[in-house]
Amino acid sequence: MVLDGGLATELEARGNYLDDALWSAILLIHKPDLIRRLHVDYLVAGADCVVSASYQATVAGLMRKAQSEEQAIELLRRSVQLALEARDSFWSVPDRREGRIRPIVGASVGPYGAYLADGSEYTGDYDLDRQGLYEFHRDRWHILSACGADIMACETIPSRLEASVLASLTAETPAVPAWISFSLSDAKHLSDGSSLAETAREVAEVEQVVAVGVNCVAPGTVAEAIKQLVSVTEKPILAYPNSGEQWDATLRSWQRIATPVDFAAVSQEWRELGARCIGGCCRTGPEHIRLIRASLSGQTTET
Repeated sequence: MVLDGGLATELEARGNYLDDALWSAILLIHKPDLIRRLHVDYLVAGADCVVSASYQATVAGLMRKAQSEEQAIELLRRSVQLALEARDSFWSVPDRREGRIRPIVGASVGPYGAYLADGSEYTGDYDLDRQGLYEFHRDRWHILSACGADIMACETIPSRLEASVLASLTAETPAVPAWISFSLSDAKHLSDGSSLAETAREVAEVEQVVAVGVNCVAPGTVAEAIKQLVSVTEKPILAYPNSGEQWDATLRSWQRIATPVDFAAVSQEWRELGARCIGGCCRTGPEHIRLIRASLSGQTTET
């Protein structure tokens, strides 16, 4: 399964100013059509899954933008609806179906650190205990899980405790499966220093957690991370790293440069190692996904 690429960073590349605590979710208020259009572009490029613009969206965060509680809840629902509309629009064209599965929609669930917007989704350095994390995630979880998405996409999770809390929430919404994907400090450890293998084993034991993986890590970290994951679970492995650049929370900018063709080449290795859901995260776009699709399908592309 080919996943989509970065949402906020691609919207920024298209000229939208997103230097905001809500990041891509700010466009749910002002320019939702641009989000829908990007979802379609990823599907056309070859993605089998698109993920909603709810990663950094919370009721509390949206209310800070002069939204009522009811409006904030409706904007969370809108994030999933935009992805569903894009999927249905794409799939309504018969020529697009050849050789493809009907794409799925993931409801993005970002970590507590994404709400803080201080870079702590890459450290796991939180001020909340288990109960606090449960209370933070629970209401949004129930809102998003009721919107018709095929799966809850828990992304960039930096801590073992937060992963455990999210896995436990699946028991409250048994009709909707989830994946849990981690941010890492290195190929063997989550951002908070916890063992990737041990954490993945723990959450993969939960029935409704149907896949585990890594995202928004450097591509060079992915191969060893996949080895860690396949050693502890037979569930599908996710690999959707960033482009190779690194976010500097102090400078509020991306460092280093990578190219789409490099990304496509290593995706073959990830599949051979056991990854079954492959895509991109920050600073990747439809071109990365097109090349991944072509690479994994054995096609020849010109760049």
